[in-house]
Amino acid sequence: MSGLILGTRGSALALAQTHLVQAALAAAHPTVAAGIREFKTTGDKRQDLSLSSAVHGDAGEQIDKGLFTKELEVALLAREIDVAIHSLKDLPTENPPGLVVAAVLPRANPEDVLIFKVAAADYREALPLALGSTVATSSPRRQLQLLHRRPDLRVVDIRGNVGTRLEKLRDRPEWSALVLARAGLERLGFDLSSGFVSIPGAQFGLRSLGADLMLPAVGQGAIALQVRADDTATLAAVAVINHAETFASVTAERELLRRLGGGCQAPVGVTSTWRDGELTLRAVNHRAAGEAPRIGVASGRDPLEVAAAVATQLL
Repeated sequence: MSGLILGTRGSALALAQTHLVQAALAAAHPTVAAGIREFKTTGDKRQDLSLSSAVHGDAGEQIDKGLFTKELEVALLAREIDVAIHSLKDLPTENPPGLVVAAVLPRANPEDVLIFKVAAADYREALPLALGSTVATSSPRRQLQLLHRRPDLRVVDIRGNVGTRLEKLRDRPEWSALVLARAGLERLGFDLSSGFVSIPGAQFGLRSLGADLMLPAVGQGAIALQVRADDTATLAAVAVINHAETFASVTAERELLRRLGGGCQAPVGVTSTWRDGELTLRAVNHRAAGEAPRIGVASGRDPLEVAAAVATQLL
């Protein structure tokens, strides 16, 4: 094998993640060059759509669930690229025929963080927001978990990459906060250790939303390498950089989501932990605002069996 072509979205975060894959491949295979080809997906082009409404057909048109992945998968099947690089949380649970998730990099911290305007903060609250504050997030999972914890909050939809979202928070006086993934911020070079996030013209406070406040999305913090199932050379090449523990964790999480019949916009939060070779999977499913969430937890050594046990509890 003389080289590989890695397919990716063109956003700053997608490229940062692809460069991590490129570096891992270079370390494992010094003689194999890995080039990058950028794509614009439906999710990138249709900034007018609410993600959850588009997936469920509520916006008046049915959009494919692979909002941020389909164009990469088409190119992969057409042999225009050798590996498609995805944020695993964006990837539908069912691969198209002929494609597999062949490897994942070591998972970054999967937690969500609250980015908030300090002037509007109420630090007496676990979520440091004044009564009736407006929080921006495009995720039904985040929206429902926020409202379960703080029914007084108002949640609004937001689209755009990380930089665009931070600028929207800065420029909209009626907004108090937004929710983002810690992994994405750190991969973009933000230093979160100070408890603040700064952009030109604004400095925001930051509060970690651990598992006691908000369970992350399925696959959050993981970078997936999707490959053609019959491409034995590429499968062997990426297997060397696969992180086994992360792969087992996300296998359980994605199997749980598959059993629940949900896609990447399903309001399911999960956390996976390992101890002495045993996986513990905890999940919460908020079906609608105001309803009590369903909670499931199970442990074991087989990721698929653990996922099945949790799905039974949630169903």
